[in-house]
Order: sequence, then structure tokens, then C-alpha cells
Amino acid sequence: MGFIPDNLTDENINEIQLKGLKWTLNHALRNSPFYQKKYRGTGITANDITQLSDLEKLPFIDKHDLQNDYPLPLKSVSDEKVVRIHGSSGTTGKRKVMCYTRRDIDTWADMFARCYEISGMTRKDRVHIAVGYGLWTAGAGFQTGCERFGAMAVPLGPVNTDMHVEMLVDMQSTVFCSTASMALLMAEEVKKRDLKSKIALKKIILGAERHSDAMRAHISELLGVEQIYDIYGLTEMYGPGTGLDCAYHQGIHYWNDLFIYEIIDPTTLKPVAPGEEGELVITSLQKEASPLIRYRTHDITRLIPGKCPCGCNFPRHGRIRGRSDDMFIYRAVNIYPSQIDILLSTVESVGSEYQIHLHHQKDGRDLMTVKVERGQGVSPDLDPDIEKQISDKIRRRLLVRPAVEVVDYHTLPRTQRKNQRVFDKRNGNSK
Repeated sequence: MGFIPDNLTDENINEIQLKGLKWTLNHALRNSPFYQKKYRGTGITANDITQLSDLEKLPFIDKHDLQNDYPLPLKSVSDEKVVRIHGSSGTTGKRKVMCYTRRDIDTWADMFARCYEISGMTRKDRVHIAVGYGLWTAGAGFQTGCERFGAMAVPLGPVNTDMHVEMLVDMQSTVFCSTASMALLMAEEVKKRDLKSKIALKKIILGAERHSDAMRAHISELLGVEQIYDIYGLTEMYGPGTGLDCAYHQGIHYWNDLFIYEIIDPTTLKPVAPGEEGELVITSLQKEASPLIRYRTHDITRLIPGKCPCGCNFPRHGRIRGRSDDMFIYRAVNIYPSQIDILLSTVESVGSEYQIHLHHQKDGRDLMTVKVERGQGVSPDLDPDIEKQISDKIRRRLLVRPAVEVVDYHTLPRTQRKNQRVFDKRNGNSK
């Protein structure tokens, strides 16, 4: 199909990246009031970039920069060239709104088509799109990429469960695209209605939220699908479609002809050793309307060395382990929700849904309660053993002992969007 170039070598990738970096910096400094202000007084110009290592001379930007420069942060083209905008949910402060040129939309469609190609899709597939449309990037990205790829898009978005089920059966969709929470909701609904033999799903593509291996396995079992893939992307980067894990599931292939990825220590802001985990920093190489130069994503991952067994030439990063700004402190210990997620995925007797509750006790000390669902068909008589097993695992790994509460299967809320996992009541708010 030709969406994934097969002629890229380390040498020409270096040339592409250096050329793209020079163009991006020059374009931003000529046309973006934000970048002009950001670089004022630094003495940095595009001429200072003579090799890729010079990237480290450039300052970082962060989500707060985008929110402070609202409503069209980073805009580097005239209004006449902007053909679309998309934005984030804006759950904390002003939403991040990105603008797009016609070329930006084309680039996004092409790279999304690469994701579909890596997943093994063909033009005979029917792609059930169950992510949000409108201001958000998800629906537009999945649909535009599907049309560019040449498969049939079934663009439902976040409609009611009955309509999703009806269209899965009637359209015989073969690919389902959604958040992990939505996929779990639909998988359980298909199970409840005994429709597994009446649908034709073969693949699922999950995006927008982190999910555990346990959740992936549970969804796969309920729906009987062959493969579940993890797609990556941020509104700031165009949207979803900036990478996908292949059938070997040994990391997410990303497009290093369109982006430069760095991994830094979120505390020191210095590069970590090759292969080590840290915060992902992204520089775009072709974005016209809203270029990114050393944008701190706060997503925690690592770059994976070596070639993938699938033979794809594009490099890989690990699945997102969490966010550096999602960390919470409990009894002087820094904890990421993903750490608890991973530990829970090793406990066979619980489901994939969980919540973390933090609050003050009457004596002033903090208490963390981890709520988990009992696995489907697991006897409540095992609750004390399950609670002790989870408490001991967290104590050994994180050096703090939480309270653990086992609740009935399907007790915790399901949603079509991202599930909230952490409820921090200590300061009257929640993450």
C-alpha cells in the first residue's frame, strides 16, 4: 500500500531530521509571536543548528506555555492558511488548542494510514470508530486516516451502547477503535447480550488512556479478537496516529521522519541513558501551523534499542507507563498510578478496573485505599486473601501499605471516555 517507506536508513534519517529541525526553528522564529518571545534574549537562531546534538541548546516548552498563549498557541502561519482547529479537554485550566494547515491535515492522514498498515488492516476491513468527534482530535484522526488508507469507516463516536451493539452486528465491523474503558464497556455488553458469535471483530486499536495487560487480555477474551493494538498521539502532535505497536507488541513504532523524540529525567531535565525510562520530549519536523520545539509531554516511556522482529525500519518507544505530573506523594513516597496498575495486573483473582482513594484520617495521617473488582466468577470468600496479596505486593514494591477493598465485579463505573483512577481528597480535589 506504500504508506510506510521502506528506504529509510540511519544516514538519511539523520539528514531528514537535521533538515526538518532547521526548517522548524527558522519557521517558528520568523512567524510565531510565541517562539519569538520565548527565544528573545537567548541569542539562538536557526544558524546555530549544525548537528542534531545542537537540539539540546534549545529551551523546553510545556503545556503551561500553550495555555498561557491561548487561544491559538504556537500559531506560525497566517489565518488564511489555517483550515481547522482541534483542542484538548481543558480539565485543568484553559484547553490547549492547536491549528492546522491543509498540509498538516495531509501529513496527519498519511501517518495515521501507517498505523493502520502496521496493524495488518486491508481495504476490505470495516473500521468501527467509537472515539469522540468535534473539537477533540480522536474521531477526526481515526476517520481521516481510515479514508486515506482506503478502508470503510463506520463513524459512530460516543453514541449509546445500543447503537454501538446494533452497528457491530449489522455492519460486521472487523476493527474497533476506542479508549480502553470504552472497549471494556462494549466487551462486557457483548458478553451480557451473548453476541460474540454474531460480531466479526478481529482487531482493536486502543488510544487516549493507559491500560494494563490484564485489561487487554480481558477485552480480548470477551470479544475473541486476534490482536489489540496501542496507538499513541497527543493533540499537540496532530492527534492520535504518531505510532502503533505491531503484532509482536514489543514497543510502539514511531515516525522519526516526522518527529525527534528525546527522553529526559523529569527532575534534572537532562537526557537519560539509552534505553532508560523518563519523560518524552518531542520536536516536530514538518508541522506548519503549530510547530513543536522540545515539547515536554510528561508521558513516561523509554526508547527501545535494536530492530523489531517485525522488520519495520521505524524505531520504537515503550508503552506509556504514566505521566510525570500524575505522580502523588503518600507518606513521603512518590507514586505513579501506573505502578499500582502493573502490580494489580499480576493478581489473577481481580478484574481490570480499580480506583485509588487518598484522604486524611482523624489522627491526621494519610490513608490510601485501593479498590479493586473481584474477578468474574471469583468467590467472595477469597476477598481476605486477595486483599492481603495486593497489600503485600504494594508494600514490597512501593514501601507503603495501603488499605485494600474488594468489590463485586462490574461495581466500578464504566465510561466511554477515560476512566478516573485517582481520587485525592486530602486537598479537596482529585487527580
